[in-house]
Amino acid sequence: MGRGLRVLAVDDMPVALERISRLLRESPEVAEVCEAGDPLTALDLIRTRHFDALFIDVAMPGMSGLALAQLLTRLTEPPLVVFVTGYDEHAADAFDLGAVDYVRKPVGADRLAAALRRVVKMLPAAEPAPPPVPDALVSLPVEAAGRTRYVKRREVVFAEACRDTVKLHTFSGVHPVRMPLAQLAEHWEEAGFVRTHRSFLAAVGAITELRTDPTGGLVAHTELGDVPVSRRHARAVRERLFGAARATEPG
Repeated sequence: MGRGLRVLAVDDMPVALERISRLLRESPEVAEVCEAGDPLTALDLIRTRHFDALFIDVAMPGMSGLALAQLLTRLTEPPLVVFVTGYDEHAADAFDLGAVDYVRKPVGADRLAAALRRVVKMLPAAEPAPPPVPDALVSLPVEAAGRTRYVKRREVVFAEACRDTVKLHTFSGVHPVRMPLAQLAEHWEEAGFVRTHRSFLAAVGAITELRTDPTGGLVAHTELGDVPVSRRHARAVRERLFGAARATEPG
């Protein structure tokens, strides 16, 4: 390895994140350490930067560390993954996902050094070119009753913000995901979605018409119901619908 490691540490507990980051920065193998307090922030960083390895907590709200690692397997050359957790029962699932190591909390310097040695051995001798990062949010993991189901973006007609949860409205039902609507919009607006309201994001192709509701408000009609369109977003919605209509015109 011709340079130090670029590492991303992911943990929703600030004290645990600070500890693992400090130990990584003190390690001679590591050149750079970035931090993420949740998996979605980690995905944003991975979309724009190259990392040799990720040190990920398993139990996190919204999206687990295992679900994050599953998304990373879709990359052409994913970063190596080391799980850092206080639980033993996920070890088998972690290694099934190709994890390099599974480290128990609290992490000691010697145990971390052993994990870093494994990472270094797994890396190619020459520095590879950063691989192209695909759209990491083309599907979202939805956890319910102890199971994880992946809802594909193309299944979603519209998304509705409800406190700290986003409800994905699909023909198969409504699926809650713990994430900010603004973060979802950031990833999906270039993939055919438009923000219609501060609390709603809709698939442009699912909007059949704009019309006025009985109270005089503007709504976007879809097969799963009407989506409110605020004055602030009305112009952008009309422009996106016009652009989509022109793109489908023959010739």
